[in-house]
Amino acid sequence: MTAIETSNLTKQYSEETALDDFTLRVERGEVFGFLGPNGAGKSTTIDIFLDFIRPTDGHAVLADCDPQQSPQKVKQNIGVVPDDYSLYDSLTGIEHIELAKDLHGSDEDTDTLLSRVGLADAGDQPAGSYSKGMAQRLAFGMALVGDPDVLILDEPSGGIDPNGVQDMREIIRSEAESGTTIFFSTHILEQVEAVCDRVAIINDGQLVAVDTISGLRDAFNKQSVLTLSIDGTPIELNLTDLDGVTDVEYTDETLTVQLSDPQLKSTVITQVEASGVSVSNIEIEEASLADLFSRLTTGGDSK
Repeated sequence: MTAIETSNLTKQYSEETALDDFTLRVERGEVFGFLGPNGAGKSTTIDIFLDFIRPTDGHAVLADCDPQQSPQKVKQNIGVVPDDYSLYDSLTGIEHIELAKDLHGSDEDTDTLLSRVGLADAGDQPAGSYSKGMAQRLAFGMALVGDPDVLILDEPSGGIDPNGVQDMREIIRSEAESGTTIFFSTHILEQVEAVCDRVAIINDGQLVAVDTISGLRDAFNKQSVLTLSIDGTPIELNLTDLDGVTDVEYTDETLTVQLSDPQLKSTVITQVEASGVSVSNIEIEEASLADLFSRLTTGGDSK
């Protein structure tokens, strides 16, 4: 079932087109990454989802509701961690969660929500005393109030330490497994690779790719590099005869194989061992999301 759908979404500002015929579908329970360079149209899309601005043409549907026709119903069905959120310095973490509960008409346990975002011991402290990471956790906790159908995260891990980022990933995955759809807008590509099921890349207001990361690699034929540490010289090894091996180099008991077909890794290793040498170490270098992102948004390769 579809959780988020846009159809021919267009936003025009005088002579500037922020979104151009933008059509997208996100399924229920997906962790969906939304990527693009500054000015690509990410914020415009999210602002339309939240009914902060109205589209020039087309429409969006979130959790079965059009935000322009039923904005209050949409807000009851979604949770948001905005990029530019603000907290009340004088209110405690507990009071922030209670405020969110009042807005949603929720009777969830406040201590449980604070514990989920790692603030069990800081709930009675004023938010003005929180670090950036703690404030981000509190904003995340407020977004979870009401068990939202869709969770929109706009740069949710800013200022959080690595342990906190890992905790957030686990919460995101837990929410998705329970049926919540996560719409994850970020510039931190490593976070997307770690947690997202699919990604959309937007550039100049247009959707340029929607796929899994492995699907993007396949579509753009990016090379995988397989580096094998071996204990001798291979005999009668002709890996270039394999369709999908583009280059082979042997130096100092290290065999480096360039692959256009990543599925060939196990075949290559089997043939190397059959040539009379043992493989003591295997290193695999795949095309990163940064490579693919650069290629899609600038036409070149990242360094």
